[in-house]
Amino acid sequence: MPAVSISLRVLAGAIISILTVSGCQTLDDAGRVIGRADLVNDLAARLDRSTELTYSADYQLPGGQHASISQSQDPLRAAYTYPGGKLTVTTDATTACDTTTRKPTCTLTAPPPANAKPSITIFADMNKRGLVTPPVVVGLLTSAALDPDATIRQYDTTVAGRHATCVEVDQLSDAPAVGFDACITSEGALGSFTGTVDGTELEVALSRYRDAVQSDAFDLPAGAGLVDRRAEAGQPPA
Repeated sequence: MPAVSISLRVLAGAIISILTVSGCQTLDDAGRVIGRADLVNDLAARLDRSTELTYSADYQLPGGQHASISQSQDPLRAAYTYPGGKLTVTTDATTACDTTTRKPTCTLTAPPPANAKPSITIFADMNKRGLVTPPVVVGLLTSAALDPDATIRQYDTTVAGRHATCVEVDQLSDAPAVGFDACITSEGALGSFTGTVDGTELEVALSRYRDAVQSDAFDLPAGAGLVDRRAEAGQPPA
């Protein structure tokens, strides 16, 4: 696959469904004929609905590194922990923390508008440091569904003991990734992702999933220095 490292070799033996290529159709579990775009759109919608879940997910990254995603609904908030950083999104602030130094630094900016999802740009740093997030993958799946030149192969597998539907996408003409391999669990969580996004090779695999969140999941790193920039956007500090 050009410009993309697809290395989910552990999934190779789990492929149980036929290839779905441009112009072809396959059958879903209910026997309904679905097209290439329908399949990818369904996965994108499933992953996008994960924002409505309360869950914690741990991920294995290359080199023995780890990342995690935690999300709760009451109150609505999310936290992403990855090598060298942590991002929390709450109704009070979007807080990006740099943990590469002895004393972590956290920068607070305005939260997303009410009833709006965070801008995908806030996840760019995570892409560079090894963690691809559900919003980024949703965008890639949407691009694949709209691209008539994309080649899409679908298969099912099990990730961290959970069923997942996967797509291997190649030859994207207008997206941050030329190609990628992504698996979405039945719950709607990101099961795995392999590909090169914005020039960074990413390989993420779910290692543990829980329908609960620990109370300290949204805490900032201990001893972190705070830089509050919410006033720059017209929002007074909380």
